[in-house]
Amino acid sequence: MPINPFTTCLLCLTYFFSAAVTAATLTVDVTDAQGVMLSDSVVELISTSPSNTTPSTLAHYQMRQQNRVFSPFVLAVPQGANVDFPNLDRTRHHVYSFSEAKQFELKLYVGTTEDPITFDKPGLVAIGCNIHDYMQAFIYVASSPYFSVSDAQGKIQLTDLPAGEYQVNIWHPWQITATPSSLVIVSNDHNQLTLSIDVEHQEKPSAPPSGFGSYLQASDTTG
Repeated sequence: MPINPFTTCLLCLTYFFSAAVTAATLTVDVTDAQGVMLSDSVVELISTSPSNTTPSTLAHYQMRQQNRVFSPFVLAVPQGANVDFPNLDRTRHHVYSFSEAKQFELKLYVGTTEDPITFDKPGLVAIGCNIHDYMQAFIYVASSPYFSVSDAQGKIQLTDLPAGEYQVNIWHPWQITATPSSLVIVSNDHNQLTLSIDVEHQEKPSAPPSGFGSYLQASDTTG
């Protein structure tokens, strides 16, 4: 019997809208051990069931150098992502990492580099500047497509999650010890989760104020 094109199209649309309706959302609140909302935390969900879903590397990622600090302080990217390191300062910077997940070096430059850096191995990458020691940032390379960084209010929202069981990994640059993974069941519709991580609070890296004396003058003469 010949297939009616209209029926085929209707079935496709029905499947599309059904998938859209059943896609799950997970809102995560991240706090410290005292219950204070915590920014700059990375949460990654890894499905415990076999999946053909792979992280998309199409998004454009940047770790900027602006006002003599890295921005953002914590960046999360999928495995295989390309990251640009534009220098928006007049001072030249020398960006590097010795981390196992990615070792690279961008020698003294201003503006943009010719090619982005590809982060092809999952893990944590600590970023520094060989000229300005106080400059520090982190790139978390996720093996899963489901990850994000908590905002200033300590919140994360993950959307378009397939329902199922996930291993939950959490990391923060100031964590005292590594937090063991936990499990969460994500059902269709909206889900809520609160995670706590024990940290030793510190000040984020910040540039010396303008006119900081000999230190600033010595740093700026590199450009």
